[in-house]
This record gives sequence, structure tokens and C-alpha cells, in this order.
Amino acid sequence: MDKYRIRLDGEVYEIEVEKLGSEESAATTATATATKEVKKEAPKKPVEKKEPVKEAASSDGEEVVAPMPGSIFDIKVSEGENVKEGQVLVVLEAMKMENEIVAPKDGVVSSINTSKGAQVEVEEVLVTLD
Repeated sequence: MDKYRIRLDGEVYEIEVEKLGSEESAATTATATATKEVKKEAPKKPVEKKEPVKEAASSDGEEVVAPMPGSIFDIKVSEGENVKEGQVLVVLEAMKMENEIVAPKDGVVSSINTSKGAQVEVEEVLVTLD
């Protein structure tokens, strides 16, 4: 029997999985296992959210924000650079995947509000475009 931990809606459950030989024994085992109590881990201490450092931006500037928490893998632009809609600005690594954050419109990079290797939260401003 193999043991696994799964996370579902923020809760961690420990389960045991047994390989079965036939459908008849599968039905019997499934019924018996469904009645077992599920162990829960104690909730983890909440992480204190740090406020992002934001540079001053003009009132017309478009803020490009992190769509998910992660770490900055690469910054593909520099301040003052002209960018086109769809151009990659930042590469955000989250859950072992690289996510390209692109320019929502043509513009000029007025500020870069993060650095390579930085940990960012959802909605944290990464780049401001004018």
C-alpha cells in the first residue's frame, strides 16, 4: 500500500492507495476505505505579506502586475526602452514553470519595480509603461 499527501483547497490530506487485481475486489475495498478517517495536518502559520516597493509613476502609466506569486527568473527590458504589445517584459517562475509576462500595449518602460531573483506576490507591480 502506498501513502500520499494531497492538498485540496488549502487542506492537506494523507491517503493510502492499494493496487487491486479485479473489479469485484475494487468495489469492496473502495467501500471499506471510504469510511476511514482522514488525518489533517495542523494549518501552517500564515506568511506575513510584505508591501511591494513601488516607484513613482505618472498618472497615465499602465502598471503590469504579477498574475500569481513566484520569483523573477529574468527581466527582458530596461527603463526607457520602447516596447510593443505582446513583447515579453519579465519571466516569472511559479510552480517550476516559467511564465512570460507581456506588454499589454505599445509604450515606453518608465520603471522596473522588481529585480531578478525577487519573490513577488499576486498583483505586485513589476513594470510601469507610459
